[in-house]
Amino acid sequence: MSCNDMIFAGSGGQGVLLAGKLLAWAGMLGGKQVTCFPSYGAEMRGGTANCTVIISDEEIGSPVVDSVKALVAFNQASAEKFAHKISRGGIMVVNSSLVKNEVKRAGVKVIKVPANDVAEGLGNARAVNMVMLGAYLGATGVVSLLDVAKAMEDSLPARNKALLPINMAALKKGFEMVSK
Repeated sequence: MSCNDMIFAGSGGQGVLLAGKLLAWAGMLGGKQVTCFPSYGAEMRGGTANCTVIISDEEIGSPVVDSVKALVAFNQASAEKFAHKISRGGIMVVNSSLVKNEVKRAGVKVIKVPANDVAEGLGNARAVNMVMLGAYLGATGVVSLLDVAKAMEDSLPARNKALLPINMAALKKGFEMVSK
């Protein structure tokens, strides 16, 4: 059985839940079984937000997991809060623009991506989530960039369609930074 489980975690307003939703949608487009289990604080923007996503070749028994193969941490607090959930041999993709203090876990590969800096360099600071999603995909190959692009086109509301080019550029940049 091939199963990938991960947590995307950060603050409300960073696009954490959208990144998880797009990953799950892309998994479905790729013919996989998926769950997407979002959680966010009452504050919304600025509060805590995380999303557990499971992508599997077989039926998934529960969206709740004790440990995951990957953590994608958008900020310092999330890296510290969820690092203990990564299983040995897993990966932690951290936004090094905001995660300044090392979060060490034995047997876990840490991948640093300056996502805020990259997004700002592309002209839209809000594209941090796509840089982080792209980096995760570059590190794991769990779903294809094409399926994520299709998921974005299918799921973004009409008012956000103009953001597709910048989101795709951010996704590709994150992917390229890690897959080389």
